[in-house]
Amino acid sequence: MITAVLPTYNNEKTIMKVIDDVLKYVDNVIVVNDGSTDSTHKLLSPRQDIILIEYPDGKNRGKGYALKMGLREASRMGYDYAISMDTDGQHFASDIPAFIDAIGKEPDSLIIGARNLHADGMPGKNTFANRFSNFWFKVETLHTLSDSQSGFRLYPLKRLEGMKFFTPRYEFEVEIIVRAAWRDIKVWNIPINVIYPEDRVSHFRPLRDFTRISILNTFLVAFAFIYYYPKVAWKWLKKELTRTDESNCRKAVAIGFGTMMSMMPVWGFQMVIALFFAHLFRLNKALVLAFSNISLPPVIPFILWGSLWTGGLILNQPTLISIDSLTIDSALQSFWQYVLGAIVFAPLCGGVVGLSSYLISRLIGRHDE
Repeated sequence: MITAVLPTYNNEKTIMKVIDDVLKYVDNVIVVNDGSTDSTHKLLSPRQDIILIEYPDGKNRGKGYALKMGLREASRMGYDYAISMDTDGQHFASDIPAFIDAIGKEPDSLIIGARNLHADGMPGKNTFANRFSNFWFKVETLHTLSDSQSGFRLYPLKRLEGMKFFTPRYEFEVEIIVRAAWRDIKVWNIPINVIYPEDRVSHFRPLRDFTRISILNTFLVAFAFIYYYPKVAWKWLKKELTRTDESNCRKAVAIGFGTMMSMMPVWGFQMVIALFFAHLFRLNKALVLAFSNISLPPVIPFILWGSLWTGGLILNQPTLISIDSLTIDSALQSFWQYVLGAIVFAPLCGGVVGLSSYLISRLIGRHDE
């Protein structure tokens, strides 16, 4: 079951035609009057063929808030999907069947109508803003869109149930697609037609709204690094660990070997050497490559200290280096202490990580049975 949600604000010249066109393709239309100050209320209130939502205080709350109200009502009424359109006349209701066909092929996905960004009449600021938004969407989700800003969309209501959104204005359209992708909802584009009439009324305020979107992207990128990237990495690792075409023991060897190579004193060549031996011994190259790159900046101090400490135990020398008494000879001595320690410390860490991954893979395997 599909309905249409039309948030509108001061689009008295176009709203009636948009509604009439949309009703040719869907049975019900939910219109959210976002505090319009023109004749929108007078035009909409007599209509019996739409569901009209208006705020008691009549204030303008933003497109995002209006969309949330409309989507919530559509979900309450039991609809599976809701198509949103702008009411300024730029979208063609005749593209609605394309959304319906597309959702039949990819159920429970979120579909965004992709405009031809090189077509005549496309404002230059729209092209730049869309490229900007597409770039950050890819950074935040690791997925690619050709148009992430179009307001012509199909939302999977049941997949979005229970999600709480925080943004009230244009930035909501960024928040919802990013967080949908984080929820493993497929977000993708289909081509649509678009027109920008000369008398089109746009309420996008470039400076204020662009600033709000930029602030939102800052938080989304930070959260992607904290939550989404680790989630993707764990999902990939779990998939690799539960592969049935390779034993848990061989996977553990690949992980342990990759970990060892990441700590060996061959900085800059760990990955090349690791892949060479992975190919030679027919180890899982994906696992070896992933774990040969764990020597990231936050981890490097611990690797260096562990190597120096191990080397100090072997040579019976202090781990710490005194800057006051640093000489060429003491620096060379500390260097060789680190190299010797790393040669011992790296295999020990690789063994611990490999054994741990073996135990984890066994536990995952039992849990999935």
